[in-house]
Amino acid sequence: MSLRDLISAEAELADESDEESYDEETGEVRRKSNGLNGTNGHLDDSSDEETDDDEEAARAVREGFIVEDEEEPEERERKRTERKKRRREEREEEEAGLDEEDLDLIGEANPDFERRIPSEPKFKRLKRGHKEERVEREPRGVDDIFDSDDEDEALQEDRHRAAPRGVDNEFKDFIEEDDFGDEGLEADNEDAEVARTVRRGLVGVKDSAGLDETALEDLKEAFGDGAEYDWALDLQEQDDRDERGIDHEDTTGMSKAIELKDVFEPSQLAERMLTDEDNLIRITDEPERFQIARKPYKHLVLTDEQFKEESIWISNMMLPKKQLQADLREPFQKSIAKVLEFMITDEYEVPFIFQHRKDYLIHAAKVAITPDPWNPGAAQYVVSAEKLLNQSDLWEIFDYDLKFRALIDKRNALQRTYDNLVSVANVHDEVFEEMLPAAVTMEELQDVQDYLHFQHSSRLADLAIVNGPGTNGTQRRPGASKVVFDRIRNGKVYGLVRAFGITADAFAQNALKKEGRREYTEDPGERPEDMANSEDVLDPPDYSSGAQCLRAARAMFAEEVAMSPKMRKVMRQAFYQNGVIDCFRTEKGLRKIDEQHPYYEFKYLRNQELGQLAPHPELFLRMLKAEEEGLVEVRVRLQHSDQIKKRLYGDLESDNFSEVADAWNRERREALDMALVKLDKIMARGVKENMKTECENQVARVCREEFGKKLDQAPYKPKGMMLGTVPRVLALSNGAGTLGRDPVNWAWVEEDGRVFENGKFLNLTVADPERGIEEDGADVSAFVELVIRRRPDVIGVSGFSADTRKLYKQIERIVEKKDLRGAPYTNEDDQDVSDRLEVVIVNDEVARLYQSSDRANMEHPGFAPLTKYCVALAKYLQNPMKEYASLGKNITSISFDPSQQYVPQEKILKQLETAMVDMVNLCGVDINEAVNDTYTANLLPFVCGLGPRKASQLLKAIILNGGIVSTRAELVGDADQHKLPAVGPRVWNNCASFLWIDFDATDAESDYLDNTRVHPEDYDLGRKMAADALELDEEDIQAEQQENGPGAIVRKLIKDDAQEKVNDLILEEYAEQLERNFNQRKRATLETIRAELQQPYEELRRNFALLSTDEIFTMFTGETRDSLCEGMIVPMSIKRVADDSIEGKLDCGVEGIVPPNDISTRMDVSAKQLFSPHQTVQAKLMSLNRKSLTAELSLLEEQLRRPYRKEIDRMGDEWDEKQEQKDKESMQEKNDVSGRTQRVIKHPLFRSFNSAQAEEYLGSQSRGDVVIRPSSRGLDHLAVTWKVSDSVYQHIDVLELDKENEFSVGKVLKIGGRFTYSDLDELIVNHVKAMARKVDELMLHEKYQAGSKADTERWLTTYTEANPKRSVYAFCIDPKNAGYFHLCFKAGQRAQVQSWFVKVIPGAYDLKGVQYQDTTALCNGFKLLFLNLQGDKTRP
Repeated sequence: MSLRDLISAEAELADESDEESYDEETGEVRRKSNGLNGTNGHLDDSSDEETDDDEEAARAVREGFIVEDEEEPEERERKRTERKKRRREEREEEEAGLDEEDLDLIGEANPDFERRIPSEPKFKRLKRGHKEERVEREPRGVDDIFDSDDEDEALQEDRHRAAPRGVDNEFKDFIEEDDFGDEGLEADNEDAEVARTVRRGLVGVKDSAGLDETALEDLKEAFGDGAEYDWALDLQEQDDRDERGIDHEDTTGMSKAIELKDVFEPSQLAERMLTDEDNLIRITDEPERFQIARKPYKHLVLTDEQFKEESIWISNMMLPKKQLQADLREPFQKSIAKVLEFMITDEYEVPFIFQHRKDYLIHAAKVAITPDPWNPGAAQYVVSAEKLLNQSDLWEIFDYDLKFRALIDKRNALQRTYDNLVSVANVHDEVFEEMLPAAVTMEELQDVQDYLHFQHSSRLADLAIVNGPGTNGTQRRPGASKVVFDRIRNGKVYGLVRAFGITADAFAQNALKKEGRREYTEDPGERPEDMANSEDVLDPPDYSSGAQCLRAARAMFAEEVAMSPKMRKVMRQAFYQNGVIDCFRTEKGLRKIDEQHPYYEFKYLRNQELGQLAPHPELFLRMLKAEEEGLVEVRVRLQHSDQIKKRLYGDLESDNFSEVADAWNRERREALDMALVKLDKIMARGVKENMKTECENQVARVCREEFGKKLDQAPYKPKGMMLGTVPRVLALSNGAGTLGRDPVNWAWVEEDGRVFENGKFLNLTVADPERGIEEDGADVSAFVELVIRRRPDVIGVSGFSADTRKLYKQIERIVEKKDLRGAPYTNEDDQDVSDRLEVVIVNDEVARLYQSSDRANMEHPGFAPLTKYCVALAKYLQNPMKEYASLGKNITSISFDPSQQYVPQEKILKQLETAMVDMVNLCGVDINEAVNDTYTANLLPFVCGLGPRKASQLLKAIILNGGIVSTRAELVGDADQHKLPAVGPRVWNNCASFLWIDFDATDAESDYLDNTRVHPEDYDLGRKMAADALELDEEDIQAEQQENGPGAIVRKLIKDDAQEKVNDLILEEYAEQLERNFNQRKRATLETIRAELQQPYEELRRNFALLSTDEIFTMFTGETRDSLCEGMIVPMSIKRVADDSIEGKLDCGVEGIVPPNDISTRMDVSAKQLFSPHQTVQAKLMSLNRKSLTAELSLLEEQLRRPYRKEIDRMGDEWDEKQEQKDKESMQEKNDVSGRTQRVIKHPLFRSFNSAQAEEYLGSQSRGDVVIRPSSRGLDHLAVTWKVSDSVYQHIDVLELDKENEFSVGKVLKIGGRFTYSDLDELIVNHVKAMARKVDELMLHEKYQAGSKADTERWLTTYTEANPKRSVYAFCIDPKNAGYFHLCFKAGQRAQVQSWFVKVIPGAYDLKGVQYQDTTALCNGFKLLFLNLQGDKTRP
């Protein structure tokens, strides 16, 4: 069996055999039987008797033969008994038949018995999809219209009434063979012959009917023998063969094997990685990540010259960032060349190069030192080592390699196009030949391509006709402008272009100042106007006047300058050196970006140099996001453009002094101005796009670094244990609940990840007389008993609210008061001790995703979501890396940087994958553990050389080989031991050292080095070092190896516990000898071997990182330092009012207190008279304690009048203050003209918005969220805007009555003259929220359609076409009339689609003036209304 044979031809997709379908109207699950019973594939006819009775009775009622319930009970019971007896006899007769297993047993007992060849395969898989047969039913009455229950019953009746038409028909399009061998197909054809309708006329009629020969002849003369219908039966047989995929001319019944792609959707195959391309990746002996990344360039083979060019190209790209000393630049370039050789020639991935070729990433030099006269034998030099490349640099080189391949691919395509031009049109273009090899970026190559298509557009068009369109991938359709320029180039007017005295290329050469060359401009003898009017230039009818010719010449020369690759290079350099970015607000941005808006930071930003934005990539990305939303316009312009233009004039103009020269110089300047306008646009667009790409890359790299920090933490280290020991964890959480009122869920997780116990605690308050708590809470004893019994190594706590910190403190107090301790351990004094249990707050970013995931439901189906959350917390403490790896692509849901949202998800995912690859290969993977543990198997795709496809293939091969890997060598296969190859040699070279196998001293085949980071290629070095450490001579080594195998020396080193002896070895001499004799640099490798011989796969990650105060604050409150800080005005809900203080809580859960001096300036009024509990007020945040989650606030009016404004340090010319002031005055004028006075109401939902701003604000909020805002109808009105659905907002006018003054809120609030409320909170709860609940109820109803009204009507039409006798209705939202729904219905196939409005009112629905309390009453009321309407139409 080869590696290819391991690739399954079956798609392991969601159990197709147990298919489920869903009723279109009720949503109930209908499970389809596969029609097979047992293992022999017999048809299942043992359905439930009572069900059959019900079917037959229902059929009789439908056919009108009997009246239900009129038959006597005794008669029904007698018939049921007869049917049961008949079915039992049929089953016994069937069971009496011999199946294949019975025949096999007979064959064993009787050697002469000829055993039947078993059919292949024995089992068949059901294929999704079916053809529903439509059965005519009796017409339904008006009473039954739109009745869902009747519809469901009718569907059930139709299914029971559909009688089988033979085996082949019943399972047509469902059964698919697992294996399509010749014998299987022949068996299928035989089955088809048996199942096909008999075509032999009246054969058998005589026997069955008892007719004699004469009667039979008379019967044939009267009715025929059936042969006249053979043509129809032949067609039927041909159709059957077509449907079964058998060739018409294939007399043997052989057909083409059905593949997975013939059965499953391409999206399903792609999702499961079962496409042909995926299988090719599996069997190709090349690292999977290399195959995927280099797929677009598989056809590209780099020459030796291009390989050298690549190393120089990458060095030039990376050197500016590395900032190395001058003497290290040459070693740096050589190091990059060597890395490229490893990647391209040897096909080594980054982790392998970093781990096993580390010496090539370091520059080591011997530095002479002054001799010591007192120590003649001392070293004469020291080795100075400089690290040239780190692991991130290697990934960058890999990316640059892909970019260089793209560069070479495009360059080759352009060269082929030019070669075709030379061969066909005899073209010779010096500019192209010079600039193509000099192009080192895709931009410069694009310049060359644009030049080629501009200069030779007509010839390329002819070439496309000869060779076909899209020649070499660079052919483009010429635009109208190019046709015009071709006409000028080929006409007389071009003589006027030549009269400019210098070519565009020569002018660009002057601008470049390359190698000091200077092309001089020559002036013609005539003035431009005179030459343009000469017969040598005029070219009627297009250019019949001198002015036309002169304009055309200027445009032509300007276009040549703009298309010149050299000129573009000049301008690009100028833009990158002197370019600045300005930000201008749009009219939309003027209204929407106020001082509290996050985009206000750059609303009037000016003169930002590109270098200034480089350290702040998030700022530029936010600017581009605002531009995408139409709020600002980001412009790139050239600073000091007048000076640059003046210098370019000097490079273009002639030095002559005459009227003719002056006239021509004016023409040249005018043409250059035209060219610069076009070049500015091209350059600005290119610079802007490059800036965006670079900023995205920077943010993505920051995310990689942050993710690397999260991965670089070992499991929580229990006290007294080695780093890397997995702890036993007790995890608790109160979720978002209130401590003391809501339960605290907990889970106990062993070190192997199994969850042994879980439960809930309600009251964990520990007795504290000082705080007035006299006795322990009800669950404290249970908690203490759990800890003592289970002896956890650590207690983890986390949750979704600020109350979780209270839980954390509560657990800490219990541990302290009850003196709870962890497992005992032996200290340095060889004494058994135990320390007090540590309680830690755990990062829950993985747990939040896990608790509601499909993975959690599959692993712990019976657990509550919060318990699953606790399980994930515990596993995070046990191994953070495994938890992150288990997220897969969902890892991008975690925020690593605030600007992450502005970067494409694919780019973020790519960088995060590299971080995971680095850390997984640093830690290695126990391959035998990965076979049995899913969490460990999740790490395999990140192992060097592997990927998701090769990892699954590796596991499959190991399972086929017995499920255990004894040595690394057997992964490439072992024919003697019948071991299949799990990976190819190249992939094995990459992954071998990162897959480790536990050393078993009792197993003679177990090799200690297989348990280390040492690569098999260096095993001999490890054995040599072990022998030298044991001071064995050659004879001893040979004797030991002959007796115990090649690993005997290392085994002896371990057995003698002599690992520390390797520290006495002088590795420098080893390294010099290897480099001198074998040209191998192994100094760092020898150090790795020495370390691994002493501690195999030592934990190299850092200690488990406890969360910082800011991280805990953000996790519990959702706020950051930017979103919540001192000086901000925030809503506070008052919890308790005392005479000298007020206690409350912010929306984020932070508890706040208002001291006496910050309550009011009125000394004659107490706080209780001004404020009351449960009141929400606006307060200014004076101080914030992020550790204790408490704040101090002020309610003073003077404090509230000073809003918070973020201070930004700007230079004088970086902010357009004049425009800012002008805009403020303009907005003030608009407010004055409208006569509106801005109202400020103390309510957390109040915003000074207009309707558009309110809709924009609610756009990102949840359905049902509300904004209270000023009304344009006057000071006695308020407007309430609430979000009905996405892009649907209802604006409610609120009339205020009984107002104390014009600025206060009325004591009586009326809506529409029908609804009256006493305050805003009552209005929100009893009006808006009541309607929101009704909207949710209707949108969750089974009859609701999520699309538009037109989509709903199309669905109704399609449904009635498929079910002509049925009537159907559905609801959909009306986006034009917020708060309204359409009730669309169609009473049969030929009826028109109609719709009625359903209005949502507080607590009910209004249909045709009638109110209904819920959706059930609404549906029933609609049916009654429709019935009455139909009745009115039928009355005379």
